[in-house]
Amino acid sequence: MAATDFGIEQMSSVASDVMIDAIATTALLTLVNQVSGTPYRTGGDSPSGTDCSGLASWVANAASGRPIYGDRFHTGNERQALLARGFQPGTAPGALVIGWNSGHTAVTLPDGTPVSAGEGGGVKIGGGGAFQSQFTNHMYLPVAPENPQAADPMAPPPPADPFAAPPPADPMAPPPPAPPGPADLPAVQMADFAAPPPDAAPAPEPPAPDVPPVPVQPPPI
Repeated sequence: MAATDFGIEQMSSVASDVMIDAIATTALLTLVNQVSGTPYRTGGDSPSGTDCSGLASWVANAASGRPIYGDRFHTGNERQALLARGFQPGTAPGALVIGWNSGHTAVTLPDGTPVSAGEGGGVKIGGGGAFQSQFTNHMYLPVAPENPQAADPMAPPPPADPFAAPPPADPMAPPPPAPPGPADLPAVQMADFAAPPPDAAPAPEPPAPDVPPVPVQPPPI
């Protein structure tokens, strides 16, 4: 199998506070799809071949932000290695789970996909996964809590509850301003109450035009 670029730098950043979320699950599934078909080779740690412990190491390394290759463990020191990568004893729903005994180990991804190596060939998606009855040990990587508001910082806040009680008063807040008293009212000027100016006198009527006197005729004699 030819060497393949599995995006080690990208995979090393999928873990956040050593927890699994939807993004990490997708990245891990991409990894196992790319390494599927890797030949079985005892003690192998490269695309040319690996065994069950090597596969479990690759997945655990990628999920915990470590380089995929060059830091493998085996069933004899698997517990200590997984503890160092943030795993916890036991199992949990939706978690990355690894199961093992003294001679074999396998993985179940957070979405329930089983991954194995040495169960009828090299690396493959399938097999019994981490929950095989032969495994006496199990460890898991916790699931990151969902936070929709944090996932979308641009999302609007939820509507306010009109029946919710008002928030308690802040004891450290300054007191509200006092209502205005007499000293705070603006001064009243007497001019504000001055009588309005009297109405202007009516204009005098224009004089009548001069009429010439009518001459008086003496009475007839």
